[in-house]
Amino acid sequence: MVQCPKEKCHLEVREWDCLFREYQQDQNAQKQYLDFLRAWLKDQEYVALAYMTGILPIKKYGSHSALNMFTEYSMTDPGDFAEYFGFTENEVKALCAEHHMSFEETQAWYDGYGLATHTESGDKLHSMYSPKSVVEAMLRHKFGTYWNQTETYEALKIYMQMDMDGLKDAIVRMLAREGIRIHIGTFGNDMTTFATKDDVLTLLVHLGYLTYDSEREMVTIPNKEVSQEYENALSAMDWHEVIDSVERSKKLVESLWAMDGDAVAKGIDRAHKEISILQYNDENALSCTINLAFYFAREYYTIVRELPSGKGFADICLIPRKAHLDKPAVIIELKWDKNSFGAIRQIKERQYVEALKDYTGNLLLAGINYDREAKTHTCAIEKFMQEPEV
Repeated sequence: MVQCPKEKCHLEVREWDCLFREYQQDQNAQKQYLDFLRAWLKDQEYVALAYMTGILPIKKYGSHSALNMFTEYSMTDPGDFAEYFGFTENEVKALCAEHHMSFEETQAWYDGYGLATHTESGDKLHSMYSPKSVVEAMLRHKFGTYWNQTETYEALKIYMQMDMDGLKDAIVRMLAREGIRIHIGTFGNDMTTFATKDDVLTLLVHLGYLTYDSEREMVTIPNKEVSQEYENALSAMDWHEVIDSVERSKKLVESLWAMDGDAVAKGIDRAHKEISILQYNDENALSCTINLAFYFAREYYTIVRELPSGKGFADICLIPRKAHLDKPAVIIELKWDKNSFGAIRQIKERQYVEALKDYTGNLLLAGINYDREAKTHTCAIEKFMQEPEV
């Protein structure tokens, strides 16, 4: 909106960069349009306010620079407006209390968008929620995927299938709850111009399919609702090895509950063979395979990696959410060319169980080892019982 104080008039500019997004071949029209807007807006004293909304930042136009009087607030750099991009955590807690809904489940379904405001006194982090999804869940008293009523998985599928080097590997790793480091500077701020996988992933941040950690310069899949959008997209693609692994993860989790170490090891072996795009040469790659193999576990658990406890960090902890306390908590220790029983011994010796001491009697310890020579996994599982005090 542009206001002329003297004449009490307003000029509203909507979709000012439509020519650049929709008519990319007509460069003469683009130049004339920019020149027109510059004459009206740039460095004019009657411009009192310029305000722009939308998903994408202002389009980049190469050598013919765009208008530069706008201040941009985006998903990658929200500035002082971060807390207004959605519902804040306190607002969601109040809504959950008002509608008698579990905040923990709401958090698992709709949280995950971390936005930062940088101030002189330090950074302020905001945990943002999608208003559409939260409102629907509260009114319907049912958690589900409501975001896709406005954005279809078809759009996500198009970008996931783009032939960009390393894109498939990055998406598989994010499905396994890993963060991917990206460079956002080359993104052209449109939905058609992509030079690298980072450009595609940056677009997915602006569309809400990923969240961006500006401090670590990494992207992740934000929550359970968006994860299901990726599952929907995968079901209609030719990434059969990935979707098969995701679908079989339910049986793998059930084998874990049954303390069937052989079945768990065989399930992980299969997941490893199916997801052959991952370079399998260290515990980080092993961790990625484990997380994808146990994909279904997020249905019931909060999954924490490198949880500090006792005398070190537990590799993976599965902590049941309040709505699923009938499920056992699980501590998983990973080993590379060592011994799965030794992994369980390490859990006890380093007192990793201290982090989950409230689950004594309903706590499983699992050690998973990969033998590089045999190219197989082994798994040992036992139920942890607190030793009586002497």
